[in-house]
Amino acid sequence: MFNDVGPLELVTLVVLAVLVFGPDKLPKVIQDVMRTIRKIREFSESAKQDIRSELGPEFKDFEFEDLNPKTFIRKQLDNDDLGLKEIRNGFDLKKEMAEVTEAVQTYDSDSAPSAANGSPGASGGRVDMTKKPEEDDRPPFDADAT
Repeated sequence: MFNDVGPLELVTLVVLAVLVFGPDKLPKVIQDVMRTIRKIREFSESAKQDIRSELGPEFKDFEFEDLNPKTFIRKQLDNDDLGLKEIRNGFDLKKEMAEVTEAVQTYDSDSAPSAANGSPGASGGRVDMTKKPEEDDRPPFDADAT
């Protein structure tokens, strides 16, 4: 709960408490705060028990910490009922990328002989963006539509 409170901050809080409540009332205030925290904990535990009893026997191992998405995902990844480890281990990104690269290189090398013959695939399926399109290739322009 107080994981990020350093020693200097803790000393500052104690000095501030002594200044606000005084040294004679401080023990009584600490007791009241501790009693309130205990009551809140008891209330939350009883509420958890009520919820578990209402859910029924199929949720007897239900933990409220599992509602945290990170905890839920971590627990599901550790539980191999779904076969997630097989899926994760079966997917090799480097192998997939090597196959795609090889396929692209094979395609480029296959289209190279047709480029020498001057066939339509001369540029390897690429479009030359530097040349102007012919007049017939342009779509009709409708000035009223714009």
